[in-house]
Amino acid sequence: MNFSNLNLSVTPGQFGLRPPVTKPNPEFLTQLGEEGLRELISDHYELLKESDIAFLFPVNDPKEFAAAKKHAADFMIQICGGPSYFNESRGAPQMVGRHAPFRINEKARLRWLECYAMLLPALRGRVSDENIQSFWNYLEVFSQWMVNTPS
Repeated sequence: MNFSNLNLSVTPGQFGLRPPVTKPNPEFLTQLGEEGLRELISDHYELLKESDIAFLFPVNDPKEFAAAKKHAADFMIQICGGPSYFNESRGAPQMVGRHAPFRINEKARLRWLECYAMLLPALRGRVSDENIQSFWNYLEVFSQWMVNTPS
């Protein structure tokens, strides 16, 4: 997945390996804005809802699905240097533990990333390529941490 200056490449995950994570440049959130980031997360979830990993999300319960979108957006806003909405509403992120009940393998990780890769190029013009790349780089490594099931 390569979109001119954007390098949306994926490092193959190695089960059990957790590489160091670098948070996105806070300018990503500054340029996109909180509402823009909430919209990105919502659009991402809508793609996931139609994907072959929809079973990992509460797609059959509109209230729970909306809550999952909100929690994900709160987390990403916080990770991008915004207010600590996630901590205030859910406590410390501890994302590995929160994802433990879900069987996430490398295939699911790749589909999750693919859905973001479909959306990020559309942010150009609102967000610099450098900051989109910074966000992608975070997602790419963060997603490796969430894999908890061998393929």
